[in-house]
Amino acid sequence: MISNLLKVTCLAVLLVFIGSFSFAQSNYFKLSYGLGAGINRSYTDVYEGSFGYTTYGTLDFHVTPFVTLGLEAQYGRVQGGDIVTDPHNRQFINQYTAISANAKLMLGEVVNYDKSEFLYNIRGLYLGTGIGVINNKMTDIVRYKPSWAAYDPGYGPFPGEDKSLNLLVPINFGFNYYIEDGYGYMRYVININAQSNFTFGEGLDGYNDSSTKFKNYSPDVYNAYTIGFKYFFGKIKSYRKTL
Repeated sequence: MISNLLKVTCLAVLLVFIGSFSFAQSNYFKLSYGLGAGINRSYTDVYEGSFGYTTYGTLDFHVTPFVTLGLEAQYGRVQGGDIVTDPHNRQFINQYTAISANAKLMLGEVVNYDKSEFLYNIRGLYLGTGIGVINNKMTDIVRYKPSWAAYDPGYGPFPGEDKSLNLLVPINFGFNYYIEDGYGYMRYVININAQSNFTFGEGLDGYNDSSTKFKNYSPDVYNAYTIGFKYFFGKIKSYRKTL
């Protein structure tokens, strides 16, 4: 009788331990890839920026579910200016490609969201930064002012290169909305991202004019606003919190 009671007690303790362990940890996939697209806006030496488009692909390694190291490749169009309305009759279209390495930290890594529905719902908020290179290719650019320009008609050429490589530093702010698969794993993500891309050099708009004639005091920037989809795969690893 006592022996049976001890067996039942030990079994109960074991089940409670297993249940507590399961509650305290979850499993996640260590890799993900993603695709997305959106619009961008340029902020360059040209007086007025304009809207273009950005498409991207990502491959991420998940140090934890909420800390990632990854690669991002972009293809798109950055443009600005207008030959008619720009004060110097300048305009450009840059059909660019870019690749960068990045790191992202999500809110879920640094807060205890288990006891707060609000924090749980926003655990996918993140900040990130990285470094990379952008390949600029001007498909349309004004090098000479038109003959009908109101000021200094025919002036040119505006100095600069039609093709160039520049250092790129992206700053990311975004949100991941997690979707579970049929087994309860975080398998899919809908991603919304705002990215400021600081370029170092004079290739983004194709103009490299002297700062004594034109304002040229800050890095050329394009901001991209995108929505995308991610898929988790690879080996499974345990995490200290429930997901």
